Amino acid sequence: MRSQSQNKAFKNAMSLYKNKTLEHTIIGLFTAFILLLTMFLASYVNADQLVQQFKNPSFSGVGTSSHYLTIDNQEKARRDKIEEDIEAALKQAERDAENTTLAKFMRNLESRIYSQISKDLVTALFSGEGSTFGTFLIEGNTVTYEKTLCMGDMTGCVEGDEVIVLTIVDAEGSTTTITIPIGAGTIGGLGG
Repeated sequence: MRSQSQNKAFKNAMSLYKNKTLEHTIIGLFTAFILLLTMFLASYVNADQLVQQFKNPSFSGVGTSSHYLTIDNQEKARRDKIEEDIEAALKQAERDAENTTLAKFMRNLESRIYSQISKDLVTALFSGEGSTFGTFLIEGNTVTYEKTLCMGDMTGCVEGDEVIVLTIVDAEGSTTTITIPIGAGTIGGLGG
C-alpha cells in the first residue's frame, strides 16, 4: 500500500491535474466561442479593394497640363508684380528727386537764364543798334543768327527785304533754319 505521504502527493497531483484540466477546458471553450463568433460575423462583413490615388496632378498625370499652366501663371504674376513694384519704386524715387528744393531751384534758375538769353537775343536782333550776327551754344545746340537782306533762294520773305536768319544745329548735326522778316506785315492790327 501507499504511504500517507504518497497519498498526499497523489492527491496534490490529482488536484493540480483537475485544476489544469479545468483551466484548459475554459480556454478551449473560450477559443471555440471566439472562433464561432468570427465565423458568424464574417458572413456579414463586406470589404472592397483599397486603391491609393494621388490628388496632385504632378504625380497622377490627371489634369497635368492645366496644373502646370496654373503654376506658370502664378509664377508669372509674381514676377510681373515684382517688376511693377520695382518700376513704381524707381519712378517714385525719380519724382522725389525732381521735387527736391534744389531741383526746383535749378529749374527756376534755368528758366530765368533762358528767358534772359531770349530777351537779349530779341533786343539785339530787332533794335537798330544791335549786332548783325552772332553764335551761341545751348545744351549742345549751336544757334547762329544774322541780319541780312532776303535773297531769291530764301522762303518766307520778299527779295530785298531785311530779314533775320536763325540757324539751329543740334548735337547730331540736324539743321533747322528760320527766316524772320523785319518790319513787314502787321502785328495786332497795327501797321501801315
